[in-house]
Amino acid sequence: MRDIAITLIIFGLLPVILSRPYVGILVWSWLGYMNPHRLAWGFSTTMPFAMMVALATFAAMIASKERHPLPWSRETVVLLILVLWMFMTTALSLYPWLAWPQWDKVWRIMLMTYVTLMLINDPQRVRLLIYVIALSIGFYGFKGGVFVLTGGSSNSVLGPQGSFIEDRNSLGLAMIMTVPLLYYMRAQMTHVWARMGLLVGIVLTLIAIVGTHSRGALLGLAAMMLFFLLKSRQKFAAILAMIPLALVLLYVMPEEWFQRMETIEHWEEDESASERVRAWHNAIDLAQHRFIGGGMRALVVWGGRDSHSIYFGMLGEHGWVGLGLFLLLLLLTWRSASWIIRNAKRQPELRWARDLAAMIQVSLVGYMVAGAFLGLQYFDMYYHLVVIVVMTKILVRRALEPDGPARAPPLGRRAPALARGMDR
Repeated sequence: MRDIAITLIIFGLLPVILSRPYVGILVWSWLGYMNPHRLAWGFSTTMPFAMMVALATFAAMIASKERHPLPWSRETVVLLILVLWMFMTTALSLYPWLAWPQWDKVWRIMLMTYVTLMLINDPQRVRLLIYVIALSIGFYGFKGGVFVLTGGSSNSVLGPQGSFIEDRNSLGLAMIMTVPLLYYMRAQMTHVWARMGLLVGIVLTLIAIVGTHSRGALLGLAAMMLFFLLKSRQKFAAILAMIPLALVLLYVMPEEWFQRMETIEHWEEDESASERVRAWHNAIDLAQHRFIGGGMRALVVWGGRDSHSIYFGMLGEHGWVGLGLFLLLLLLTWRSASWIIRNAKRQPELRWARDLAAMIQVSLVGYMVAGAFLGLQYFDMYYHLVVIVVMTKILVRRALEPDGPARAPPLGRRAPALARGMDR
């Protein structure tokens, strides 16, 4: 039954995509993050839904009368150089039978990232994309939080099989990045029940992050929450929101969870943590032997272990240049988000952009910290946030021009806490 329902939904959306190309990005993102077809058990699990949606989106772009120029910025230029560099390292890979299948996944992500930049080009579309991403990952946060509270705390919360967020570490990182987006989404809502529902979703997602039993996710969660407190003037309200999480830690999580988390302090005594350190040394060793790195997935053969880090993964697979471009992209995105916050905070019509940029910075902190222990350097959510910042900055610049276009009103009334609390 699930297979039929999902298939009917996708095929029913194809005509809408053909008339409104940007809907294709929303549907493609829903498929990529939530993976609804992975929740079924039959024929839909292997159906190429993402390809169908992508082809429909390209066809609609060609047939559309609306212009879809590609906005160039320092971030998109650096990203393009990074993609070209990754293609070169793949072509010159030490182990091409491993590199090319991974490249086949990565180039699709990068292509749709640029298509996103071309189609998600107004405030309403930007926020719709944020909502799709937040609710898609938030589904597993809600589901995982309920699982923990109803007796599953001794087991790890996992994502859909065959996806980027299949294992507990990857899902934990994705949910950490999602919590600030859910908070932003809640701030845009005017309906009381919608706001309450999203608040419950945020709390359950925080519980689900703990329920992954991932030590990297716990460190990322701590960094994300700390940065949120530093950014917010409503510190007391934010601390109150953490009370349910503290109660879960005290009364729900089993003793095994605390024993596992204690190994963070004494990592040298834990085999899994020591394995990560050896993997990082392995990545450095490969980069020192080969300036351009070994190519995608090369570390699996070179040292017999994965990178276990977005930073060392880029270093081992794409060398020092690849790591430098990756870090430069992160830095430029952060600076652009800060520019948005600084220039939009005094404009009531642009507070949606200021609040969004602030929450994306909180998400990036979670990605930078949790990603230090996880090889998700190609995670499409990160690149989506990059182009969302790029487009938001463009929209703010246009709105600030003396003869700029009319500023679009927000989709909903902002929450006072977020409006007053994200001024930096």
